[in-house]
Formats: sequence, structure tokens, C-alpha cells
Amino acid sequence: MEYSMNQLPQAINSDVKTQSSENQNSEVASDNSASQTLDSENVDSNTLAAVLQFLQKHNLKGTADALKKEARLKEDQLRDAQALQVDSEATNLLSSYKSEGDPNAYEKAYLSYRRFVESSLDVYKHELSLVLYPLFVHMYLEMIYNNHEAEASKFMERFSIDQEDYYQEDLKKVSFITKKEHMKGSDLMENFKSSQFTVRMSRDTYSVLKRFLQDKNQSIVMNVIQEHLYVDMYEGVPRNKAQVESTAGAMEGEANRQVNKTKIYYGLLKEPDIQLPVVEEEEEGEPGEGGEKPKKKKPKKDPLLNKKAKSDPNAPPASRLPLPDLRDIDKLEKVRALREASKRVALGPDSLPSICFYTMLNCTETVTCVEFCEDSSLLAAGFSDSILKVWSLVPQKLRAMKPAEQLADIDKEAEDVLVRMMDDKTGETMKVLYGHCGPVYSASFSHDRTLLLSSSEDATIRLWSLQTWTCLVVYKGHIYPVWDVRFSPHGYYFSSVGHDRTARLWATDHHQPLRIFAGHYSDVDVVQFHPNSNYVATGSSDRSVRLWDCVSGNCVRLMTGHKGTVSALCFSTDGRFLASGGADQKVLVWDLAYGHLLADLPGHVMTISSLAFSRDGTVFATASLDGSIQLWDFFRLTDESSLEDVNISGHNPDLLKRSNVIESLRLARYPTKATPVMSLHFTRRNLLLAAGMFEG
Repeated sequence: MEYSMNQLPQAINSDVKTQSSENQNSEVASDNSASQTLDSENVDSNTLAAVLQFLQKHNLKGTADALKKEARLKEDQLRDAQALQVDSEATNLLSSYKSEGDPNAYEKAYLSYRRFVESSLDVYKHELSLVLYPLFVHMYLEMIYNNHEAEASKFMERFSIDQEDYYQEDLKKVSFITKKEHMKGSDLMENFKSSQFTVRMSRDTYSVLKRFLQDKNQSIVMNVIQEHLYVDMYEGVPRNKAQVESTAGAMEGEANRQVNKTKIYYGLLKEPDIQLPVVEEEEEGEPGEGGEKPKKKKPKKDPLLNKKAKSDPNAPPASRLPLPDLRDIDKLEKVRALREASKRVALGPDSLPSICFYTMLNCTETVTCVEFCEDSSLLAAGFSDSILKVWSLVPQKLRAMKPAEQLADIDKEAEDVLVRMMDDKTGETMKVLYGHCGPVYSASFSHDRTLLLSSSEDATIRLWSLQTWTCLVVYKGHIYPVWDVRFSPHGYYFSSVGHDRTARLWATDHHQPLRIFAGHYSDVDVVQFHPNSNYVATGSSDRSVRLWDCVSGNCVRLMTGHKGTVSALCFSTDGRFLASGGADQKVLVWDLAYGHLLADLPGHVMTISSLAFSRDGTVFATASLDGSIQLWDFFRLTDESSLEDVNISGHNPDLLKRSNVIESLRLARYPTKATPVMSLHFTRRNLLLAAGMFEG
């Protein structure tokens, strides 16, 4: 019999009352207090073992040593507690698998459910079929757990080909678990332990399923559904085949609608009022000596700066996320951006953008990433031999800062002090940055073009100065390759993602991450900041897209529908929409207000590599490793979608059903000869820039 800490003294005291001797009574009482102390020591050592295991897992050796010293735990005591901890974790993980005597019962149960799905009415069939994949996987694992290894192997071989194509890679990993011992310590089992497979059903479909389970006495199927599935029920008509397929495919099933009910601030932050020195213009005055009219100056108003910024009702409060104050140089840059925007070309079906393509020729090493800076004046490329190159795309050359001795002689009060600080003798059209010891997978410029971030296979992120052309900081937090890194549109913050299945939020002046976003079930491959810097979007090899709140650290949107790794993300200019592209050659457009899928844009035949919205948000560009760029009419896409009249019950807007409408949204397609497109970027005047490495 097992007692809790509170029950134990009462149980022993009840035995004590039956003893007549006071000595015996005192002896039992002393044994009671001793057992209490012993149990509390066991509880403490188990807790400490769990904490130490966590610290060691995350390479926090110093903290672990300090805890050991403070707790004064003996090595053998600690070892026993840690072994107990591991065994209990494994037991919790596998306890949901019941023991079934007859291994053939699993095959009969699976065939029975499959026949039930096939014979069901068409209106229910598509939602009922969503249970087949998780049912198959957990039946296989239950057979392995019960040591029916030969029967499990036959079961896998016979029915794995019936599952959807996008699950085949996962099934291959499951098939490697052939013994009960393999289940302990398996990453795949960790995924099954930490989550339930989500299946979305209408109430009518669920009633049909429940009736089948009760009438046929399907105990195996019922056990799997109860233990390992989460049925997300909604009121309304069951979904058709197209609607079911549009959101299926993720490793964890469909998105749970509860996650997508959190309110998010997708609007843009109000632009600050920029006060600059008044520019004066000359005006004719009264005639003076010599008959000439003396000129006097009057203030000249800049119409661009006089426009008052409108506040967006969906924007987050200005104080929600601390952002750096604008410096004078930032204000000048904003004015420059406004002036360029006034010369912007209005794009549309009758006015398509010109495209400038930068092709990298004769590369001795593979180009692994390409990035343009915000004002289109710089281009950075990472290579497989661990170097990073930066080119100037404008006539001005890339210059380094003067030595400290020469900087001391410069007048700090001069208006052009920043220009005087740079050494003209060091001017080059291209600079090379050395420091990483593995392929460079991504690069990102700061909004003011003074800093550059890069991430690599060596599990580090480096911050480079574009004034001294040296590495300023090496950020070490990830323990595996870092696939992507991205600066916030407002600077200061940046986000990274990697093979360790996490996304991290950093600040340039902190060595450790400010937030760790954990929730994906496989590599997190791509990250993108929302235009208001309050949210971060991530795409993963688990075939899902998530939106994270930078303030709370919570996942506020989960979007499923991709059938392959998510490889590209891009927010619309107004912040409401998110586009995602993947290895499944799909480009999906999401409405962040509700987490709904708006459109599936077809046409590419290889992995989507880059996405970009025009500066006015009317044209959307997609690029792929198939060497083509496609342009879409995004203004019409959002206009055709009834954004305010979406079905909250779980259906996607009608736009998805009308393939002829989707096809009419494509404005143009531009193929290259033999150059996979790696990056897209719209300039402030709506010229489309693209880049890639020639593979002829």
C-alpha cells in the first residue's frame, strides 16, 4: 500500500493505539518521525535529480555544480535518484498503451474502422478518414510495446502505403522503432507524449463515430481515440473533401481552434512625428541699392512631414513592447524613405513591376543564403565554406572607419561627422567577413544598415559591424545548427530558429535570449518578424506555421495546411496577412485576425524559396528553386475574400473552392534559364530585386 506524506503518520499512529506499552508507543513514534524524514529526503533528492537533469541537458554546468554543492548530495544518492527519474519518465510515456493479448486483434480493428469509413455517407467520410493515420501509428506502437514485434512489422508493411503521401516520411521514422527499448529516449515518442493528435469534426460526424464505437464494441479503437486524440468539435455542416485536405498534413494534426481565438494586435504602430530643422527658401523683398531686390528667407514646409500619421485601431499599445528611441540619423532616414515613397510606382494588373536579377556566376562554393537590406543599397550572401560577403549595389563604395588616432582629430560637432569618420582609402565594392566555422545559412541587415546578423551550422549567431567590418558579438544559445535569423523592423531585437526545435528572441545588448518559443515538433526552419515587432512567425519541418507573442512568449496562432517543410514566410505590408511557402510547392495565404486559410496559390514545381509584398501591398511575388518568379494580384485576392464574413465554425472562406478565380489572380510568370531564385525584395519605389546562383 502506498501512502502520501500526509497519510503516513496517521496510518502509523492508528497502529500505535493498539500497543499498550508506552515504550512501544514512543518507539513507533520515533520510527514514524524517522520515516517522515526519510520520505522527505527521497522527495527532495528526486526533485533535485530532475532539476539537475534539466540543467545538464542544457549545458548549464556551473549552475548544476553549485546546486550539488549546496544540496550536499552524495554521488550514489544522486545517481539512484536520477535513475529513478528516468524510469518514471519512461513509464509515464508508455503507460497509455494497453496490453492486448491477441496481436491479430489490432489488424481486425483497423480493417473494421477502415471499412466503416469507406461505407459512411460522403458528408461524413472525409472527416472520419482523419482518424486513420493516428489510429494506425498508435496501434503499431501498442503492438511493439506488447512485444508483438513480428506482427507489428507485417501490420506496418501492409497498411503504411494506405496513408497519405505527406505522412510517409514520419511513418519511415516510426518503422525504425522495432523494439520496446527503442521507445525510451526516442524524439518521436517525446512528440507523442507531449501532445495529442488533433482531429476537427462536426458534432454530427462525431455522433456517427461514437455510435460505431459503441455498437461494434471497438475497445482498441476507442482506447486510441481517448488516450491519443483530441477531437475538436464544432457546430455546423461537416466539411467537404477540399476543406478537410486544405488544413490537414501537419505532424500534430489540425490546428486547435482554441489557440486561434486569442486576440492579436496585427495593426501597425503609429509613426512618430518627425521634427527636423526648418529648410528656408529665399523670397524677393523690397528694392534696395542698385535697383536690386534684397532676398529674405521664409520657412519652407515639407508636405511629407506635415501629414499626420493615422492611428490603427488594431495596433498594439505603444508601451506594450519597449522599442529604442529614434536617433537623429533614424529620423533623417525616415524622411529619405518618405521622399522615395512619394516617387513609388503604383502597381497593378496593368502596371507590373520591373525585375532586376543579380546572378552569381563562377562561384567556387555553394551560395547558401542571399539577403537585401531595407533601402536596397546592400546585398549579403553566405557560402558553404563559412564566409559571408557583402556587396554595394549603389555607386558609393563600402568603407571602413578610420583608426582611433585619426578619429581623435575629427570635429565631433560637425554636421558631416559620420562621413568624416570613414576612411576613403578603404573603399571597396565588396567586403568579406570571416568568423563562422560552418556553412552560413542566413543573414539579416539592421534597419539602419550599420549591423549585420548571420547564423551558421556552428550553432552560433554573429553580429557584424558594417562600419569597422568586424564581428562584435557571438551569441551562443542554440546547441544545434541555426537555420535562420531575422532583425526586427525597429532594430534592437532579433529572432533565431534552429535544429533544436525552438525559436528565440534576443536583444543586441544581451548575451542570452529574452524569450524561448518552444512548441514545434521538428526543426524550425524559417522566422519572420511582424511589421509592428510585437510578434514572430515561425515555419517548421513539422509542416505547421506558428505566430508567437514577443511579450508573453505564448503561441497565439497555429496554422496547418502545408504538406512539407515550411521554407519561406512574409507578412503583408498592413500586418493582417501572412504568406507561407514550403517544400510541398504550395504558397498559402493566412488571415491572422482569425487564423483562417484564405488561398492556396499553385504554379511552382519545386520548393518555395522566397516571398515578397510590394511596398503598397497590391502585388505579391513568389519565387522558387525551379528558377521562376510569379506575380499575383493581392489586392483582388483580399477583395474577393469576404474577410468580415468568415465562418468561425471551422470552414475556410469560399475563395479556396474556386480554382478559376485563383488562376485569374496570377499576373505574370518569369522563368530564368538556369538560376534558382533565392531571394526577393521590393525597393522603396517598387522595383523588384531578385538574386540566385547560376547552376548551368
